[in-house]
Amino acid sequence: MVNVAKKELIFREIEQVPDSLFEEILDFIHFLKIKSQKEKLGTAIASESSLKKDWQRPEEDKAWQDL
Repeated sequence: MVNVAKKELIFREIEQVPDSLFEEILDFIHFLKIKSQKEKLGTAIASESSLKKDWQRPEEDKAWQDL
């Protein structure tokens, strides 16, 4: 979760930026959001491949068969 004080600082800084830079700021924000999403996806994929060997064991099938 983002610290409220940091958000306020970002808002104050943006208020001082010339209008000509708004497009670049918006592009950078979109870049950061996409980067974060890719990192989360990469972590999920890495976790899946490392846990896959455990999921494929007969003991796992038996443990989950009644659900």
